[in-house]
Amino acid sequence: MTHTNLFKALGWKGASREAGEDEKTPSLPEVHRSIPIPPNLSFSKKLLLYSGPGFLVAVGYMDPGNWATSIAGGSKFGYALLTVVLMSSIFAMILQHLALKLGIVTGRDLAQMCKDKFPKPVAIILWLMAEVMIIATDLAEVIGSAIALYLLFNIPIIVGVIITAVDVLVILLLQNKGFRYLEALIVTLMATIAGIFAFQIFASAPAIAPLLVGFLPTAQLVFNPEMLYLAIGIIGATVMPHNLYLHSSIVQTRMYAETKEGKKEAVKFATFDSTIALTIALFVNASILILAAAVFFTNGLNEVAAIEDAYKLLSPLVGISAASTLFAIALLAAGQNATITGTLAGQIIMEGFINLRIKPWMRRIITRLLAIIPAVVFIGLYGANAATDLLILSQVVLSLQLSFAIFPLIVFTGSKKIMGEFANSTILSIIAWIICIIIAGLNLWLLGGIFFG
Repeated sequence: MTHTNLFKALGWKGASREAGEDEKTPSLPEVHRSIPIPPNLSFSKKLLLYSGPGFLVAVGYMDPGNWATSIAGGSKFGYALLTVVLMSSIFAMILQHLALKLGIVTGRDLAQMCKDKFPKPVAIILWLMAEVMIIATDLAEVIGSAIALYLLFNIPIIVGVIITAVDVLVILLLQNKGFRYLEALIVTLMATIAGIFAFQIFASAPAIAPLLVGFLPTAQLVFNPEMLYLAIGIIGATVMPHNLYLHSSIVQTRMYAETKEGKKEAVKFATFDSTIALTIALFVNASILILAAAVFFTNGLNEVAAIEDAYKLLSPLVGISAASTLFAIALLAAGQNATITGTLAGQIIMEGFINLRIKPWMRRIITRLLAIIPAVVFIGLYGANAATDLLILSQVVLSLQLSFAIFPLIVFTGSKKIMGEFANSTILSIIAWIICIIIAGLNLWLLGGIFFG
């Protein structure tokens, strides 16, 4: 069955374009094609100019939503779940390659393509689901940042949630200066996180042999229900649906040549950028689990799951007073990084699905308020201890949304009518569909476990 036939039942518009589609506002018009790529540059200089979007995407793969699952996995099963961290990172690299290719080749982001190719009722449903996804994503980052502020400065979590709204002003300030400034902030925060965890790994001195064995698959992953449950949680918290919308848009900030050769080069360098950035994210995610395994698991502390508990235990067990503080700083950097890209993805989704143009600052304030209000109400009713529960709830919501972003992405990038010679090869299509089925199946299993025990 072809990709076109697959969606005929949904009234997919295939390759046809609506009247005036070419004249539609591009994705993120304020920064669209704002970074020129001069011809005849060396490989390294071109790579430097193309680098940035991949790092904005990568921060979503190391956000606070990942921390609780990785800490729990490391403290409970040592290094055994490192293979899951590696697998989910490989999934991410492939899916983000498809997203950036869609944006570069078609000049449309994933949200715009859904609006163009699906009938209006289907597009509206996908838009509403995407908006829920953005709220859930933002909620996780807001809670993570608030927990970090509490750990570092003893600021009440409910107050910390409100403080996180300040990053809206940071986005506006930096984006008005130029998109490269925003990318530079993200890269700086990401380097801070990676540097802190490199130090933490050195300080915790993990056993090398068991660590390396942890990257190899084991049958225990399938036959141990508790390990399988945590493995599904790691995958569900790692592969983030909003990143697919985000990446397909921000790659269009580069002014590459609108020719076959220009697009081919842009796809190549954007893929390098994405893969390098996601490799750093893999290091950070693996480091969280390795740290938990080396510090908690080896000391017989197998039930450490809450971020606050990890913070309290880290310094005494590592023997370095700064270990806990550095851990909280990394959490704050991860939360702020991810909130910036989450609100950016929210703008892309609203403009792409319903072509609603409002001031960027207004869109970002709306997105942030939709995350802050439920967080404040929930924590106000149930207390600060409920923050972790809210964090977990946000990951459940994201699990529900993931397949609804992956499915259209694979269909669009596999269509020769849309992508021409850039359409996915047969092998890539098979791999992408296998990833889609695995993620959908595991997330359904995760949700079944949460709701039905």
